[in-house]
Amino acid sequence: MVKIDFKTDVLPHLIALLIFLFVSVTFYYPMFLEGKEFGQHDILQGIGANQEVRDFRAETGEEALWTNSMFSGMPAYLISVRWSGELIRYVQQIISFGLPREPALTFISFLSFYILLLAFNMKPGIALFGALAYGLNTFNIISIEAGHIWKVRAMAYMPLVVAGIHLVFKGRKILGFALTALAMALEIQANHLQITYYLALLLLIYGAYHLYEAIQNKELKSLSLKVGIIILAVVLGFGANFGRLWSTYEYGKYSSRGPSDLVSENRPKESGLDRDYVFRWSHGIGETFTFLIPNFYGGPSQSELSPDSELGKALRKNGLNRNQIDQQLKSVPTYWGQQPIVAGPIYPGVIMIFFCVLGFLVLPKRTYLWLLIGIILSLMLAWGKNLSFFNYFMFDYFPGYDKFRSVSMAMSIALLCIPLFATLSVNKFLQGEFSKEKIKSLLIAGSIVLGSILILIIFSSGFNFKGAVDSQLGNLPDWFIRALKKDRQGLLTSDGIRSLFFIASSAAVIYFWAKGKIKPVLGTALLITLVLADLWLVDRRFIEEENFIRNRNRQFFSESAADKSILNDQNLHHRTLNLLNPWNESTTSYFHKSVGGYHGAKMKRYQELIDACLSNETQEVITKLQSGSTDFSSLSTLNMLNAKYFKFGDQAQQVIPNGSGYGNAWFVKNVTHVNSANEELEQTCELSTKNRAVVDVSRFEISSQNYSTDGDIRLLEYRPNYLKYEFSNSGNGFLVFSEVYYPEGWISKIDGEEQEHIRTNYVLRGMEVPSGKHVIEFEFRPEAYYAGNKISLVSSVLLLLITVGVIFIEFRKTKSE
Repeated sequence: MVKIDFKTDVLPHLIALLIFLFVSVTFYYPMFLEGKEFGQHDILQGIGANQEVRDFRAETGEEALWTNSMFSGMPAYLISVRWSGELIRYVQQIISFGLPREPALTFISFLSFYILLLAFNMKPGIALFGALAYGLNTFNIISIEAGHIWKVRAMAYMPLVVAGIHLVFKGRKILGFALTALAMALEIQANHLQITYYLALLLLIYGAYHLYEAIQNKELKSLSLKVGIIILAVVLGFGANFGRLWSTYEYGKYSSRGPSDLVSENRPKESGLDRDYVFRWSHGIGETFTFLIPNFYGGPSQSELSPDSELGKALRKNGLNRNQIDQQLKSVPTYWGQQPIVAGPIYPGVIMIFFCVLGFLVLPKRTYLWLLIGIILSLMLAWGKNLSFFNYFMFDYFPGYDKFRSVSMAMSIALLCIPLFATLSVNKFLQGEFSKEKIKSLLIAGSIVLGSILILIIFSSGFNFKGAVDSQLGNLPDWFIRALKKDRQGLLTSDGIRSLFFIASSAAVIYFWAKGKIKPVLGTALLITLVLADLWLVDRRFIEEENFIRNRNRQFFSESAADKSILNDQNLHHRTLNLLNPWNESTTSYFHKSVGGYHGAKMKRYQELIDACLSNETQEVITKLQSGSTDFSSLSTLNMLNAKYFKFGDQAQQVIPNGSGYGNAWFVKNVTHVNSANEELEQTCELSTKNRAVVDVSRFEISSQNYSTDGDIRLLEYRPNYLKYEFSNSGNGFLVFSEVYYPEGWISKIDGEEQEHIRTNYVLRGMEVPSGKHVIEFEFRPEAYYAGNKISLVSSVLLLLITVGVIFIEFRKTKSE
């Protein structure tokens, strides 16, 4: 019998969990002590976007799979849909220990990486040290503060997926299978496919490493079995999210990341995002030095400087009073890199970088080679346009790579590999007898890292400290720019000295630990303290007391007089256009059905309509209002989208009704036949009256007759998933509906009998209708949701049963041989 010793087998893990909880709660203490929340931009935009969906759910208990709150209508899959078949969400709730969302993400990052290190045979103390480093890297923390919740959640589960796969390769096939399946389900449920894509790249490298080993050792048969187990586990994890994946894939074909029907000589690719858009946030090659010195490039785009800074002295010298100086110093453009805007540097901790360098000297090459390749690939991908020959090739030819923006997210690979590499190094260094070789390795690693930082500090006087943002500072006097550059250099120097301290301190700890001068418990405590101090203090530069606010939603979404004015309109369904930044805000969507919105994957055709027509018409509205005109009859595309109100402020008088809108639906006399998307878009933008519609007859069949317009139509019932109209007409007619056409899931009926509807006016729905009085219904019943949900439910049940079964087997296995 093998007995479980509480002191050695349970207590260390329990202590680790308590420390993870303590750190998570303490870091976000205003949430717990003061009931505050982050003022996260992306979260607030998401709340505005999904308000109609949430209201419908609260009212009916059903899911609104479609919403009119943004871009005149789009599927709600990527906004806020709950999948009842995804039972895996309950696992997420359990392992979050009831924490609020932000501390829960940090806690899960700790826990996931801790399990990864245990899978690599780390002792709990070393695993605790590495897990804290992973969860507190600045990329995670800054992303949480910005509201990039799904990205961080996907990153939190990356180590768990690697742990499961590693266990399979180690021979723990049953446990590895269950953990891989569960981790993969949680990873996909996090709903950030770009991070999961980067994880897949890392796993390809890891798999290639094992393939090489298998070929060398002639163990291809064993490898095939392990790979089969992993594939089965991944399939099960995918199955638990099948509905979500199906709907995302389906919608992706019609989103801004899918192919375009437009043909142009300037369009080198048929699908994917625009290359300049993808590589706009490319990590500068020099910015990689922030791994060693967090403020190497000045920190975030805007920083607060002290009155004793060079800029503060220069402002006093040039006669500014105290209030003016304080105001100037609150928001100084200290960042001098090449990105348009940054929230802060990517910093995994200089201690972890030092230990990685040590790993080159103490670890066998086969242990770290795949991690090193992962780090290098991560950097190369994140450099984006700054390594254009490689990344443009990836963009043009690597499957799926053109679907993702902000390539700096590729750093997620390095941020997983670095603490794993570092922890393996420390673990190896502390094993065995103390020797001269260990001293030599420590001295060489210390000399490399300390020397690199000293060189950067000494030669920093030769840097120009001029960044992309400086082009906007042309109207400032030379003395201001000179002082700013000195402060940028000062930030680099002071942080460099700081890094020297943490490297020297951590080297001393593992030296005396390995030599036996301090006990493992004390050594572990000192390492944990150093890592926490290093990362915590840097993280606190970007998350301070002022980042937490009370009543966040109430402050951001307070109903203005302008909103009340629009809401007084009892019409079932109409739309509002906010003239202030219409295509990049969702505050309007919180209260109204919006022509604009905020989403990274709006429908491709709608974006093309914005570019070709709507942006120009929006500017025309502004011009008309400035000239005192409210004649909007010439705004054909805005009128066909039922834009009944134009809003340009919060006051009631800053809402202008549009009396020229076409309403919810209307009869047209003529249909213009075109044979391509280019013609269809061009003709739509040129529509001058609501008596004509445009149909691409290369895609849809339609009669060539003139239609009767001697009739009327009215909307009887509106729900996000359902529309009911009643119409009457003296002859056969053609109806255009002010609703966005989406080919997957919308069912149309006349008097209960299914009737095909087609796309018209590039983005809208049209239908040939008979004479007389009839009822038309539109209902959104996508198979991806209803069938996909059932498959998700079956897979989730199977996955949870397997997980429980494996836990039972492992427990029995621990108790007896």
